[in-house]
Amino acid sequence: MKLYNSNFAPNPRRVRVFLAEKAVSIPRVEVDLARFEHKAPEYSAVNPFQVIPALELDDGAIIGESIAICRYIEELYPEPNLFGATPLERATVEMWQRRVEWHLLLPIAQVFRHSHPHMAKLEDPQVPDWAAANRPRALRNMMIFDDILRERPFLAGERFTVADITGLVALDFAKPARIPIPPDLTNLMRWHESLKARPSAAA
Repeated sequence: MKLYNSNFAPNPRRVRVFLAEKAVSIPRVEVDLARFEHKAPEYSAVNPFQVIPALELDDGAIIGESIAICRYIEELYPEPNLFGATPLERATVEMWQRRVEWHLLLPIAQVFRHSHPHMAKLEDPQVPDWAAANRPRALRNMMIFDDILRERPFLAGERFTVADITGLVALDFAKPARIPIPPDLTNLMRWHESLKARPSAAA
C-alpha cells in the first residue's frame, strides 16, 4: 500500500493521526499542493477529483476520502477500536464524526480557503463573503460542542474515537483560518488540550 499525502491539508492529517493511533505505518507519496501536483495528470489518474488523501492498495485499487481510508484500516487492524464496538456505539461514533466534520471542520475550512492569501491560486475563485458567512457559523458551533462536552471526556462518549480525530484537526485548523477559540469555552478548550497531548497529534 501507499498513501498519497500532503502535510499542509487537514484531511490527510486525519488519516495520519488515525494510523498513529493504530501504530500502523504506510509508505507515503508526498503531493505538493503549492506546485499543483494534485492537478497533474499523474495524480488525476489516482483521484479524478484531485484531492488528498488517497490510498493505493497493492493490487492497484484506490480508496479516496479520509474516513473511507480510516474505515479500511480499521477493518485490517481492529484494535484499538476507533469506530465503535457495538451497533449503538458504531452509530453514535458515526453521528458525532459527521457532526464535527460538517459543523466544525467544514466551516473552518471554508473560512481558510476563501480568506487566506496563500489560497488565492488554489481556491479559484476565492469568495470573501463566503468566508465571512462561515466565520460566525464556526464560532456558533464551537459553543454547541462546548455544551456537548460539558459532561463527557470525548465527543462520542467515554473513549477516544475517530470523531475526536476530526475534532482535533478542525480545532487545530482554526489557527491558520484565523478563528480564535473563545477562551470562555472551557469544555471545548479542555477537550482540545487533551487531544493535542496525545502522541498521535504530532502525526
